[in-house]
Amino acid sequence: MAKDFYGDLRLGILGGGQLGRMLIQEAINFNVNIHVLDPDPNAPCKRLCNQFEVGSLGDYDTVYNFGKDLDMITIEIEKVNVDALEALESEGVIVYPQARVIRLIQDKGLQKQFFKQNDIPTSAFQFISNKDGLAQSNISLPFIQKLRKDGYDGKGVKKINTAVDFDTAFEEPSIVEELVDFEKEIAVIVARNDRGDMSTFPMVEMEFNPQANLVEFLISPSTYAEAIQAKAEQIAKKIANDLQIVGILAVEMFLTKDGDILVNELAPRPHNSGHQTIEGNYVSQFGQHLRAIFNLPLANTASRGNAIMINLLGEEGYEGLAEYEGLEEALAIDGVYIHLYGKKYTKPFRKMGHVTIVHEDRNTAIENARKVQNLIKVIA
Repeated sequence: MAKDFYGDLRLGILGGGQLGRMLIQEAINFNVNIHVLDPDPNAPCKRLCNQFEVGSLGDYDTVYNFGKDLDMITIEIEKVNVDALEALESEGVIVYPQARVIRLIQDKGLQKQFFKQNDIPTSAFQFISNKDGLAQSNISLPFIQKLRKDGYDGKGVKKINTAVDFDTAFEEPSIVEELVDFEKEIAVIVARNDRGDMSTFPMVEMEFNPQANLVEFLISPSTYAEAIQAKAEQIAKKIANDLQIVGILAVEMFLTKDGDILVNELAPRPHNSGHQTIEGNYVSQFGQHLRAIFNLPLANTASRGNAIMINLLGEEGYEGLAEYEGLEEALAIDGVYIHLYGKKYTKPFRKMGHVTIVHEDRNTAIENARKVQNLIKVIA
C-alpha cells in the first residue's frame, strides 16, 4: 500500500457533509487523492478535496460514472445507489463498506431480520406495509414506529402512545418496535479490515435532544461496570464479524434498567457517537476507518482521558446565514476544541458543528461541557 500514499490512490467519498469533511482532514495525512460526490454545490467538503462533483447520490448513472475511474469508494451517508456500487464492484472498483452491507443497513427491517437470524439481542418487532397494520400489531402500546427506509438523524421515528396516534402515523412500510424502558443509550464503534482484524473504541454514553431526537451530549469513556462495557464491545464485534464488513461500524444500543443490552441500529460509516475520538483517543474514528479500508494495521483506540462531545445545533426560531455566538468565551475554557462544519446556512436543529471538551477529571469535563453548551448558540 505504501505507493498509494503518494497521491496514487484515488478514493471516492459518496457524500460531502461534515463526516466526509472530517474524513478528508484525516486522509490528507495519507496524501490520498480524494474525489467527492454530493448534491449540494456548497457542501462542507467542496474546498477540501481534489475533485468535487455535484450530483445525486441516488441516481445510478451519476454514482456509476463518478466511481468508474476510481480505485476505491467509501461513504459518509447510507442513502446511495447500491445497484451502481454493485456494478462498480463487479468491474474491480473496491467499495468499502461493501455494497451488500450498505443495502442491508439501508432497510431497518432487513437490519432487524439480520439481528434475529444471528442471535443479536434486540427489541421485539414486526413489519407493517402501511399504517393500517398498526391496529393489528401484536406489540403492546405504547410502541415505536420506524420507517424501514430513509429515516436519519431522528427523522422517520414516531412514538405511538395510543390508537389516537394511528391517524398521524407513517403511511410507508415500517417496523413496529417494542418500547424499551432503557436506563441509558450507549454506542460502540468497531473497525474491521480485510484481514479480519477488529478493534473497538471504548463504549460511550449518550444523551439525546428530546425535540430533534439527535445526540446532544456524549460522555467518553463510560463509567459503567467493566462487564457491561465488555458485553457491548463483544456484541459490536460479533455484528462486524457476522457482516464481514470492511470499515467502521457504529452500533447504537440500549442499556435496560435490568442490565440487558439491546441493539437499536447500525451505521456503516463514521458516526456522531465517535466525534470525541479526534481529541479523546489515540486514534480518531476517521483515522481508524481509513486504516480499515486501506487494510492497514488498526491503531490503539484507548481513551487519552475524559472527553465530552456536544453537538452544535441550529437554534429554534433562526433560519438563514449562520452566526455563532459565544465561541470566544467557550475557547477561554481549558480543554475546549471547536469543530465548525462549514455550513453556510443554519436552520432549527441542523448539525452545524461539534465541540469536544477534555479534562483529566471527569466531573470537571462534564461541568465545562455544560458551560460550553450554554455559551455557544448558532443563530442567523
